[in-house]
Amino acid sequence: MAALADPTRRKVIDLLRDGPRPAGELAQAVRMSAPALSRHLRVLRAGGLVRAEAGGADARLRLYTLRQEPFTALQAWLDQVQAFWAEQLGSFKDHVERGR
Repeated sequence: MAALADPTRRKVIDLLRDGPRPAGELAQAVRMSAPALSRHLRVLRAGGLVRAEAGGADARLRLYTLRQEPFTALQAWLDQVQAFWAEQLGSFKDHVERGR
């Protein structure tokens, strides 16, 4: 969750939904220097949200891709939270309607 708190990192996640991208292309898209974006990519990698893979013939080029597993786990947790609050609000509604 902390990795997603920053708007720049959320923008990177949005960009990667379209497919793998090199760091330089991501930096241009978010209008940020490569070193500054590198810090954001490090946080996303540490959080397990993205992975970097060697990009073709140039071993220095890294392609960043989204990892599905953390987003699947996050969605499952959000579904549980939503179900909890739906139940709570339903109980509250029943209580209010009984009191009328």
